[in-house]
Amino acid sequence: MNSVLAPEPLVFVDLETSGANFANDRIIEIGLVEVDPSGAREWSVLVNPESSVSSFITDLTGIDDAMLHGAPTFRQLAPTVLDKLRGRLLIAHNARFDYGFLRCEFKRLGVDFRAPTLCTVKLSRELFPQHHRHNLDSLVNRHGLSLAGRRHRALADARLLWDLWRHWHAQLTPDTIRRAIATIVGRPDLPPQIDPAVIDDLPEAAGAYAFYGETGGLLLLRRAANLRHQILAHFAASKRETPLVLAIRRIEWREAAGDLGARLHEVELARLSFAAGSNLPAVRHAGRSAAAAAELCSWQLQAHREAGLRPAIVFADDLDFAVADDLFGLYPSRREALRSLRKLADTHRLCYKQLGLDDTARGEACAAYRQKSCRGVCIGKEALALHDARLMTALAKFKVKPWPYRGPLALVERDDFGMHEDIHLIDRWRLVGTVNNEDALHARLADGPTNRPYDPEAYRIISRVLQAGKVGIRPLPAYSS
Repeated sequence: MNSVLAPEPLVFVDLETSGANFANDRIIEIGLVEVDPSGAREWSVLVNPESSVSSFITDLTGIDDAMLHGAPTFRQLAPTVLDKLRGRLLIAHNARFDYGFLRCEFKRLGVDFRAPTLCTVKLSRELFPQHHRHNLDSLVNRHGLSLAGRRHRALADARLLWDLWRHWHAQLTPDTIRRAIATIVGRPDLPPQIDPAVIDDLPEAAGAYAFYGETGGLLLLRRAANLRHQILAHFAASKRETPLVLAIRRIEWREAAGDLGARLHEVELARLSFAAGSNLPAVRHAGRSAAAAAELCSWQLQAHREAGLRPAIVFADDLDFAVADDLFGLYPSRREALRSLRKLADTHRLCYKQLGLDDTARGEACAAYRQKSCRGVCIGKEALALHDARLMTALAKFKVKPWPYRGPLALVERDDFGMHEDIHLIDRWRLVGTVNNEDALHARLADGPTNRPYDPEAYRIISRVLQAGKVGIRPLPAYSS
């Protein structure tokens, strides 16, 4: 075999699966083309998924239940598959899909499978950036490849990748292809204290991640549209000697199907770090909200028979903000709540005395009136009812929404490729947890209502999502008492 075509042992991989969800679906066919100095060898096998396949999958692949009934299971095939993949660069079209399914299948067997991967979608984009479409059918047509077998059968598609590889090497210089591959699969020089194996596990998916220092303290918490790209960017050559990189001892991340999951995971990592005693020095709003939970407060409007409406400070430790009514604003401390109310009074020419911000004697003008920013309800120049109406108008946009459902809620989020589905279980604006299948959801529901504290950042994220309606919303039955 020409060393240019196989500078290292390669395996071109294609899988057919019962669906696109890593957690719930299974591999139904494997096709491999192994390439090394001794030549190219093909191997394919049907895999019994131990469940039926849908008519959609049968129409797409031609594989039906009768064909799979007598096929070996992945458990039976695992030693052979592992032997054929071990020590090779795994090349696939949309490699995240094939590698993700292989990892999940091996994980079910207690095997921690890892392999370097190269995605031919990304390689095509790197080599031919002038083209916009890089799906396999487009590449077959663009490069004039011939199909030996049926599309969406594993070995036929693996052969296409091997043909594509040879076509690119005939069309472009070896250096051009090597540089493109290095850009895609190149590994950064990690600090010596970071386990290099961490890089192999980083997913190209949305999520949140955290860096921890030597004593376990949180150094940095962020969310990302692509965890792998954003985390690796911290270890670029220009940043290798920064205090942050030198201090990192551990990296933790949580993969998500999309932006909602990334935001919720960020809040959850902040909550866990705060619970563990981290001081969260470089954390954004999610961490600050977690750290301030002990003083979290709001204004609650209270009606007095002769004095009209007056805001009173209430604390989350004393009142469940998820179900309380007439709350306005969420503040990390009493001091911040007072500062915000004073600013609101100045903007809307409200009375300091009526709001409890001034303790002047009965019948005397408040400080705001003396500064000509109060319309005089404190001395009878403005009707109390009119001041109450203006106060309600000023507070309206700060209204804290009570939980609108009788029971918990499932928010269902899927990634753009339909390969990752998150079910976020929400109870009274609190994230109970994120699961990936119905069995896990019911198991979490069986635990009953959550006792987690009210988190203002989680409330803001979830309320915006409910208003936007961009994810699936499934109200669930109320917990039994």
